[in-house]
Amino acid sequence: MPIDLTPLSVRELDALIRAARARHTTLTERPPAAQVRRLLAAQARTAGYTIEEIFGTDAAMVPPEPKGRARRKRGKVEPKYRDPENRRNTWTGRGRMPRWLAAKTKHGRSVADFLIPGVARLTPKAQAATGRRRLVKHS
Repeated sequence: MPIDLTPLSVRELDALIRAARARHTTLTERPPAAQVRRLLAAQARTAGYTIEEIFGTDAAMVPPEPKGRARRKRGKVEPKYRDPENRRNTWTGRGRMPRWLAAKTKHGRSVADFLIPGVARLTPKAQAATGRRRLVKHS
């Protein structure tokens, strides 16, 4: 795991070293998890319980609660729009309209003018941006 330390000042490096030493001490001084598990199981047995009664049958298997709204990851999509003046400028039709396309549509050109041949239709966002629906089919 390479970490680029070149932009850090001496003060920042010293703080990083102190934090790393503290973390190292914490990790090396605590007992192994297997040992703690054995101790907990022994204490549960002496109190008349089993580990499953205390922690549940699949307590270790339960994932943590999500911290916010879960978003579904969407797959990669081929670009649908390309700038004829700079072929590296492309847009898939997802997310905000890129600056290069917004600037060109602002000056009167249609989003459909930038469709890559072979793409059947405009995206809904692009339709809303143009103000009219237009279907372009390429054979």
